[in-house]
Amino acid sequence: MSFALIKKVNDQQKKHAVVDVRSGDTVRVHQKIKEGSKERIQMFEGVVLRTDNKLTHTNRITVRKIASGIGVEKSFMLHSPLVEKVEVVRRSKVRRNYLSFLRNRSGKSARLKAVKFDREAINTVAEAPKAAETKSDA
Repeated sequence: MSFALIKKVNDQQKKHAVVDVRSGDTVRVHQKIKEGSKERIQMFEGVVLRTDNKLTHTNRITVRKIASGIGVEKSFMLHSPLVEKVEVVRRSKVRRNYLSFLRNRSGKSARLKAVKFDREAINTVAEAPKAAETKSDA
């Protein structure tokens, strides 16, 4: 298979636009959950520990939160159809891409210094360009 064909298929799988998420951000991920014949949206809110492959269709973030005193981590493919939307709730100042040191910390030592940012501008995603309209039989 040619590289151009693979690139074309990968570009078809990508969402038009995703929110710019960085390490250290506190995000709220809305994910579709299928239970039998029903579907619902479940939110997962936590700190982004790492981001991978930002410019490709395999763009992935790892989010960590504390649930009932136990650390829970989940990875999300941002271009997946199961990820409904991602909201940046808080942005923090960090100096590295992979925040693995947060796993060993709890309480005050796990805090990150918040940075002011324009929440509305970051969380708005541009709409997909409309395809050429088909001519109707009028």
